Amino acid sequence: MARRTRSGADLSAGQARWIALAAQGLAGARPAGRIDRRHARRVLDRVGLIQIDSVNVLVRSQELPLFARLGPHPRDLLPRMAADVEVIEYWCHEASLLPIATWPLMRWRMRTPDGVWKGVYAIGREAPGLVEEVRAFVAEHGPLTVGDLPEQGRRSSSMWGWSQGKRALEYLFWSGAVTARRRPADFARVYELTERVVPPAVLALPAPEEDEAKRELLLIAARSLGVATLQDLCDYHRINVPRARPLVAELAEEGRLIPVTVEGWDRPAYLHPDAAIPRAARARALLSPFDSLVWFRPRTERLFGFRYRLEIYVPARKRVHGYYVLPFLLGDRLVARVDLKADRAAGALLVQAAHAEPGAGTPETAGALAAELALMAGWLGLGTVRVARRGDLAPLLAAATAATPVG
Repeated sequence: MARRTRSGADLSAGQARWIALAAQGLAGARPAGRIDRRHARRVLDRVGLIQIDSVNVLVRSQELPLFARLGPHPRDLLPRMAADVEVIEYWCHEASLLPIATWPLMRWRMRTPDGVWKGVYAIGREAPGLVEEVRAFVAEHGPLTVGDLPEQGRRSSSMWGWSQGKRALEYLFWSGAVTARRRPADFARVYELTERVVPPAVLALPAPEEDEAKRELLLIAARSLGVATLQDLCDYHRINVPRARPLVAELAEEGRLIPVTVEGWDRPAYLHPDAAIPRAARARALLSPFDSLVWFRPRTERLFGFRYRLEIYVPARKRVHGYYVLPFLLGDRLVARVDLKADRAAGALLVQAAHAEPGAGTPETAGALAAELALMAGWLGLGTVRVARRGDLAPLLAAATAATPVG
C-alpha cells in the first residue's frame, strides 16, 4: 500500500504510474481461462465507466477496454449486460456505459444544463409542447429509433443535420425521461421510457443532492485513477472544476482522499485510501483512444511522457501518426503507437503505421506488439496481420509479425 498520512506523502513518478495502472486493472497479468460476465463486472468496478464511440474502423471503442484488461472474450458481453440493465448509457464522460448502481448519481445532471449541448437543452425551454409530443410518441410506440419519429420540423443545416424531433428526443434522454440501448447492427440508439427499462428498485432510490452526488462521483474517479489531481478527478465524470474544488477539500479533510505530492507534477494530487503500489507492472495492452487510462491527455502526458492526439479529423496529409492510433502499453510505459484498421473483407488486421517512442524502437518492443496484434486479430476473427512500411517501428514489427501466428 502507498504510505497514508493526513499530512500527505511524497510519491515518485514511477510509483504514481504503478498506482494508476493498478487502479485501472492494467498492472498484472490477464485472467486465465474462459472470460465471462464476472470478469467484465470486475473491470467496470475498477474503471467506473466505459466511454462509447461510433468509429468502427477497427472495432467499436467500447469493446477495447475489456480486451486490454481481459484479452479475448465474448464480444457480446457488454450488449448482454446492457440488455439485462447491469449497465446503462448516459452522458457521463461523453456518452458512456456505467453500472446501473451509478445511474442515480447522475440524476442531478438530468436537472441541469451542465455539459449538455446548447441546442438540445434549449429545445426544452423553447418547445416544451414538442418535447411532450415526442415523449408521448415514445410512450405509445417505443422502443424506437430516431428514424421511427414522424417528421418533426426541418433538418438543421449543421454538420449533424438534427431535426427538431431528434433534439427533443436527445433532451428527453439527457433529462432522464427516456433511456437508450444501442442496436448492434448500426450502433443506433433505441429509445424507451426510463420507467420501462430501469429496475423499479433503482427508480425508487432517492436522488442524492447535487453536492453529495458529486462527492461520490469524485470518489469513484479517485478509486479508478489511484492518484490524481483535481483536474483529473473532475474530468472523469465531467464535473466543473471550480465547483468541485471545495468538495475535494472536504473529502481530504475527512480522510477519504489523501493529499500527496508527486515527483514532476506541477500541482497537488490526491491518493485514494485503497490505492496499491504493485511490485511490478506486467501490462501488455493496446489501448483505445478513449480508454480511461489515456482519455485525459494532460494526465497521459504527465504520467507517461506521452503526447497523444487523436487525428481522425486532421486532413490525411497532415497526420503525424495516422487515422485511428492506439497506444501500446508494455510494462509501465507507453512504448509505441499503431494506426490500426480491420479489413473484414480480406480477413486482415492492417497496421497502417507503427511508431516507437524514443528509446523503445527495439526487437523486444516489436515482438511484444506483434504478439498483442496477433491476439487481437484472432479475437476479431481475422486470419492475418499485415504491416505497412510506415513509421520507424514498421520494419522490426513486420519481421516480428511474420514470425508470430494469429490466435
